[in-house]
Amino acid sequence: MSRKQLSLVLFFLLSFSSLFAQDFTIDSIAPAGPYVNPYTKSIGVKVSPGAITYKNMFKTARAIEVIGYASLDGFSASILKEIYTPLEGAENLSWYIGYGGHMGVWSEEWKKTNPNSSNSNIAVGFDGIIGFDYKIKNTPLNISVDWQPAFSIIQSYFKNHGGISVRYVLK
Repeated sequence: MSRKQLSLVLFFLLSFSSLFAQDFTIDSIAPAGPYVNPYTKSIGVKVSPGAITYKNMFKTARAIEVIGYASLDGFSASILKEIYTPLEGAENLSWYIGYGGHMGVWSEEWKKTNPNSSNSNIAVGFDGIIGFDYKIKNTPLNISVDWQPAFSIIQSYFKNHGGISVRYVLK
C-alpha cells in the first residue's frame, strides 16, 4: 500500500469516527410531531447488489445501517447514518435520507480483470442514501427500497445503485 493510499484510508477512518461523534446535521427534515419507530433492530439481505444489512434505530427517527458486500474477488462495507420521516396516513411507512462511507478491499485477480480501474485494490469513499422503509404489520419483517449513490476517492468511480432489502426484525 502506498503512502498516499494509507493517508487516504486514515483520513477516511478519522473522518468517519467524527461522523458518529456528532449529532445528525439535517434535523430540519425531522418529523414535526412525535415519531415512534416500528422496530429498533433488524438484519437481512439486500438485493442489487447482493449484501447483508443490519439496521439499528438508536434515537427516535434515527438509524445506523451497516451493509456488507462480499464476492470471490473481495469485500466492501458501507456504514450509513439515516433519518426517518413517517408518511402521513400510512402506518409503519417512512421515507429516509442519510449519508456515510464505504471501504472495500479487492484481490490482485480483480485488478487484472478490471484494467480500467486505478492501480489500487482498495476502495474508500462517500455514500448517500434515500428510500422508503416499511415494517409489515403483525410480522417480524421489514422491507425497504432505496437508491444509494457512492463515490470512491481512491478508485475514482461513481456507483449509481440501489436495492431492495428484506430484514428480520430482532426487536
